[in-house]
Amino acid sequence: MSIAANKDARIASIEVTDDLITARLVDGRTISVPLVWSWRLANATEAQRNNFEILGNGEGVHWPDIDEDLSARGMLDGVPAPPPKQRSE
Repeated sequence: MSIAANKDARIASIEVTDDLITARLVDGRTISVPLVWSWRLANATEAQRNNFEILGNGEGVHWPDIDEDLSARGMLDGVPAPPPKQRSE
């Protein structure tokens, strides 16, 4: 049996809505994860969410206003960004 799989996931474009982070990959796939997987993006303004740059050859995305990075591999593997630890007083 032969399975066609492309392990070279690269992002062609990204969209952030009030509910989802959606990436369109260069191989034609579209993947989405819940917005709450990125606490920084979930707390960002629409302007901050729309100010991003695709990194390298599409390996990831960087939002400079909120210092957030997401990778195509992380989205595919289902790895949400951990929120900051609360300091105990």
